[in-house]
Amino acid sequence: MYVPQKMFLTKGVGVHKEKLASFEMALRNANIARFNIVEVSSIFPPYCELVSIEEGLEGLSAGQIMHVVISKNSTNEPRRLIAASVGVAVPTDKSMYGYLSEHHSYGEEADKAGNYAEDLAASMLATILGVQFDPNSSYDEKKEI
Repeated sequence: MYVPQKMFLTKGVGVHKEKLASFEMALRNANIARFNIVEVSSIFPPYCELVSIEEGLEGLSAGQIMHVVISKNSTNEPRRLIAASVGVAVPTDKSMYGYLSEHHSYGEEADKAGNYAEDLAASMLATILGVQFDPNSSYDEKKEI
């Protein structure tokens, strides 16, 4: 059984006339282009440690399979504002699992997209913890809960 013990966050942007090439450029910008990316669903494993990208990349080899929760967005429309974000919600009790949430949008600034993804992850975590909160409350209020 394989359960990740470490996880890191990264981000990248790629620009190219071809969609595949722009994705490759984004992976390069995120420092993960040399790995074989396998997308997984959005569970932050129990006892997993969130580490820096430098620590996360230590000991990994080119061509290695890397499991990722990825949010991506693309457009060929000039000056189109797009966003892609992953939110993380980790329970205080490390023996429990947490959530990662993917969000991608059009016409949304980076901060708003990031807050939305974090809010979504926190909401999913709250449902398994039995925490009650108003889904319409502010992000800061939910973060405290």
